[in-house]
Amino acid sequence: MRPLHLKEHWTALRTIVAKEVLRFSRIWVQTLLPPMITTGLYFIIFGGLIGSRIGDMDGHRYMDFIVPGLIMLAVITNSYSNVVSSFFSSKFQRHIEELMVSPVPNSLIILGFIGGGVARGLAVGVGVTIVSMFFSPLAVHNLPVAISVVVLTSILFSLAGLINGVFARSFDEISIMPTFVLTPLTYLGGVFYSVSLLPGFWQDVSKLNPILYMVDAFRYGLLGTSDLSLTVSYLIILGFIGALYVFALVILNRGIGVRS
Repeated sequence: MRPLHLKEHWTALRTIVAKEVLRFSRIWVQTLLPPMITTGLYFIIFGGLIGSRIGDMDGHRYMDFIVPGLIMLAVITNSYSNVVSSFFSSKFQRHIEELMVSPVPNSLIILGFIGGGVARGLAVGVGVTIVSMFFSPLAVHNLPVAISVVVLTSILFSLAGLINGVFARSFDEISIMPTFVLTPLTYLGGVFYSVSLLPGFWQDVSKLNPILYMVDAFRYGLLGTSDLSLTVSYLIILGFIGALYVFALVILNRGIGVRS
């Protein structure tokens, strides 16, 4: 089979990404609007009702403090869910096989699905940011850090969603990871509290949660407040991206969950 040229690679990648973007944008009422409504409720309940009793957190109003965490929460869940549902649907409808036997390399297939996940994650992130501006003034301490962290985090969880989609054998199995792993790690990742408030032992336990580093780094980008090393946060995010990408490429090359 003739290998693709560079221009053909770009066309293939652009086509996969366009398909993924159209997939969620056509049903924006189901994919983009609900996270914005949910975030608004978080601000009303946690930021308004509970936050007024908590007071300041790390020198910021509690309402302001939870903004980065809620944006990151929306980006993580939507990046993940977009790819896992899309890839599994492709398996279920059996048109992933056509893509796998095409001359498009598996690396481009992975990048295409990631592109769709990142597009939805960032679209929801922008929407949630707009909602947050009704409750808290938008503050950006370091724009490059904020943008890079949110993009890298979206890439990471798009990869995780793809891997879940590869191994899932039913629609029920694509909800196991978000329900029993992703959601607990997210809520325990410093979205609603500062890890510095925890006792020493639980601070050490919390540092085993990779989502904590993503939320903390993004909070530094917006508010300039950080409980952890920014360098360590970047290393952890990039390390997970590299590991998940290699793992996804290996299982697709072997046809695990796709051809078998």
